[in-house]
This record gives sequence, structure tokens and C-alpha cells, in this order.
Amino acid sequence: MKAFRGPKVRLWRWRRNPLKRRADVLEAWVVVGVWLLTVLTGVLCGLAADRSLEHTLARQRATSRPAVARLVAPVPGAPRVQSEVVPGDRIWAKVRWSAADGSTRTGEVRVEPGSPAGTRIIVWTDPKGHLVSRPVDASESAFRAGLIGVFVGVSTAAVPFVGGMVLRDRMERRRLDRWETEWARWGPQWRRMV
Repeated sequence: MKAFRGPKVRLWRWRRNPLKRRADVLEAWVVVGVWLLTVLTGVLCGLAADRSLEHTLARQRATSRPAVARLVAPVPGAPRVQSEVVPGDRIWAKVRWSAADGSTRTGEVRVEPGSPAGTRIIVWTDPKGHLVSRPVDASESAFRAGLIGVFVGVSTAAVPFVGGMVLRDRMERRRLDRWETEWARWGPQWRRMV
């Protein structure tokens, strides 16, 4: 099939050609517009998501404070040897700590099985003294924000890209319908000439 097409000519839709139709020029501009919109949408939305998540994680790092908590009661289970400890083997237990304002707070955190009462546990709290998860460090937050930014950018860039494909498909169908109409009109006359 490629042997019959001839050499590929770049930017043929903008060159002077008596066979060029308005639909060809319009399709060329649609392709350029869709590509520009796709790239701009993807990049801008990806950067916005990246910065937003980076800002949120930085705010969490700035407001979270470590506090020393103590186990209220012994944790059931046998103490594990360090080589046997699996992160999923932790048990929920009640702990007590002092908030920044001096009040005593209690809550539940996951601890090693078999820990005795009074065991020292580091917990993270917000400015009001409530328990929060450990904040991520700067490098991990940059990685997470970058990953989410790429995902959001690609996802949002797909919208104008798919919209452009649908528009080009409609333009192609319209062009084929016009060709069919023209062929129906001129085809019978052309056969008489042969």
C-alpha cells in the first residue's frame, strides 16, 4: 500500500495546491490546536497538582510534632525477636501523652505485641494535641507529589486529546459523505466517457 502513496510531504495542508480543500486546512488547524491544548492542559494541571500536594505535605510536616507517649496497659502477645518482627504484626494499644498545652491525652496506636505497660512510644500530634500519622519527609513528599502530578497531568491531557479524536472522526465522516454525494452525481457521467 505504501508503494502507491508516494513520498510523504510534510505540512502539505498549508502548501499551495489546487486539490487542497477547506476541510484539509481546517483539519490541520484542529490537529495543531488539539495538540497544543493537550500539552498545555497536561502540563499546567500536573504542575498545579504537584505544587498543591507538595504544599499540603509541607504544611503537615510543619504542624506535626513528635510527643513521647507511654503504654497504659501491657500489650497481649509474646514479645518478638527483632528478626521475627513483621510490620503488619502490630497491635492496637492505648497510650497516654502530654499535649503542648500541658493537658494529658490518651489514644490508640499500633505497638509491638508483648510490650509492657509504661513502654515509651513516639507519637505524632497536630497543634491541638490530637494523634496524626507520621509526616513524610521532604524527599518522599517530592516523590509523591511528582507522581501524583504526572498522573493528574496525563489524565487531564486525555480529555482534549479524546475530544480532538472525536472531532477529527466527525470531520472525516462528513468528508466521506460529501465524496459519496459527489461520486453519485458525477460517477455515471464519467462511465459514459470511457
